[in-house]
Amino acid sequence: MSPLLILGIIAAYFCLLLAVSFATSKKGESTASFFLANRASPWYVVAFGMIGTTLSGITFVSIPGMVEKSGFTYLQMVLGYALGYLVIGLVLLPLYYRLNLVSIYTYLEQRLGFWSYKTGSAFFLLSRTLSAALRLYLVAGVLQLAVFGPLGVPFAGTVGITIGLIWVYTFRGGMKTIIWTDTLQTLAMLLCLGICIWVVSQELALSFSGMVDTIAQSRYAQVWEWDAKAPNFLLKQLLAGAFITIAMTGLDQDMMQKNLSCRNLPEAQKNMFWFTVILIVVNLLFLCLGALLYLYASEKGILLPTKGDDVFPELALHHFPAIAGVAFLLGITAITYASADSALTALTTAFCVDFLDFKNKPETQRIRYRNWVHLGFSVLLMVVILLFRLYNDESIIATLFTLVGYTYGPLLGMYSFGLLTKRTVRDRVVPFLGVLSPVLTYILSTNSQEWFWGYQFGFEVLLLNGLLMFLGLWLASNRKTL
Repeated sequence: MSPLLILGIIAAYFCLLLAVSFATSKKGESTASFFLANRASPWYVVAFGMIGTTLSGITFVSIPGMVEKSGFTYLQMVLGYALGYLVIGLVLLPLYYRLNLVSIYTYLEQRLGFWSYKTGSAFFLLSRTLSAALRLYLVAGVLQLAVFGPLGVPFAGTVGITIGLIWVYTFRGGMKTIIWTDTLQTLAMLLCLGICIWVVSQELALSFSGMVDTIAQSRYAQVWEWDAKAPNFLLKQLLAGAFITIAMTGLDQDMMQKNLSCRNLPEAQKNMFWFTVILIVVNLLFLCLGALLYLYASEKGILLPTKGDDVFPELALHHFPAIAGVAFLLGITAITYASADSALTALTTAFCVDFLDFKNKPETQRIRYRNWVHLGFSVLLMVVILLFRLYNDESIIATLFTLVGYTYGPLLGMYSFGLLTKRTVRDRVVPFLGVLSPVLTYILSTNSQEWFWGYQFGFEVLLLNGLLMFLGLWLASNRKTL
């Protein structure tokens, strides 16, 4: 594939995003529009667009790559996600709408106190900055290898272009624009996924029914794991999916901001429940693609990379027709930008609302501050990505991903304490507890084999982290209740 051809396709795609941006925003857009799209977003548009935000370039390649080792058992985790979304729709969304929140961490101030509020928002800012930068780092690497590198553009230039494009189409409209660009990007991702499935089925000379039968009869089609000792045991994955969803979606400003942009609570709940259905179907399609990739490689005698995440890129870029390679690059770009652009808007929202006392400032000053904060986080993401490139150590990146997950434990503990108890807490100790609980969790998890008779922590680190935070809040609370 010619780098110029790929660049032309990606450029046309971003021109379409810019057209959507200008059509959905106007100069001097109010902060109410930027943060929550004036609470007028159609629920079905939000539901569809959230698919692209929930997935990322990492899951785009990881889900097909895991089929070789674990078959379709990932669907157990997806069903756990569905249970978590049910809790979000029935418990958290009614709370957020009843309190009429813009930043969901405002709840912590009303329930626990000022320092609890700042601690919760700070953990979100740290976590989302790192995770968004990591995702953009990976897609910038792909674009550098396939497009900009052969054209002589340095990696810093690729990153600058990547971040600059996001800033251009989000700085005016914010959430009002994101709702529609995410819908477009989800559509692009699904179109690319469909093209890749079609290409592989054609390479294997399979009709639609033949493809379904071939996948169903393959050794990859196992869904349920009943062995309690297995790492992908059914009950373990259901619980993992549920708690991960509650913590990393229900307590995440990025994900919940879209739900809060719906017209009212019933529409937000319809959005959440229909989004869950679509998400299950999309994950099933990715798993089907994974099975087809391994079946294709087996039939053609292709030696695949040992790392599952490299299987889809390897086949799409080096073994399939050019259309599949273009579809792969466009798909991974669309899905990464869908998660990154909403992250930038959410970071701007959380910092403005939680740390700049927006409610007591005139609208003209709010808009000016919002624009500077939006630009500031864009620059910060670029700096963090370049730091990843400087160290370029896969073990460091893997550790960072793990540590990002640790930041949701304190949020889980704080929200659980607020919702499940009526005790008042000594607010000033909460920041200390917020740092202590993930540190203790990390120490326990890294030494668990030695200290706990060979036991290894998996998703339980999130629950342990949240439990330690909950216990710390309990010890720092008063018997006097609200």
